[in-house]
Amino acid sequence: ILYMTTRRSGFTLIELLVVVAIISIIAAIGFVAYSGYVEAAKKKTAENAMMQLSLAQTEYYSENSSYYGVSSGSTCSPTSATSDAVEAALIEGAELFTDELDYNVCIIENNTRNYYIVSERNGGGCKIKLDGKQVFTREGC
Repeated sequence: ILYMTTRRSGFTLIELLVVVAIISIIAAIGFVAYSGYVEAAKKKTAENAMMQLSLAQTEYYSENSSYYGVSSGSTCSPTSATSDAVEAALIEGAELFTDELDYNVCIIENNTRNYYIVSERNGGGCKIKLDGKQVFTREGC
């Protein structure tokens, strides 16, 4: 008796579905890790920009005998308009806080010896404050 053997070529549907599922899981893990990396990089870039503004405040003080303050009082709301005003006054219009950064900045001037640079992520969430002694405080980050 002769038995006919058939040769199988290709993959079954189950094998293909398993491979697709494994690739999907790996992609999801990679996307979450990448998103966290991007957010951390944006936060660090915002902090570096705030340090540049702090140095510019020192220069502004040496030229004007007072700190530049957009908002007097204990709070301010960072917007793109306040960011543009701060950048225009302190760093001659250079754009540190761009749309891609997703952070805005404003400055609170309490008195001539104390100011705060406040940066907040668009849509809320992460709020970073830098005082005149260059100490960061973070809320919701």
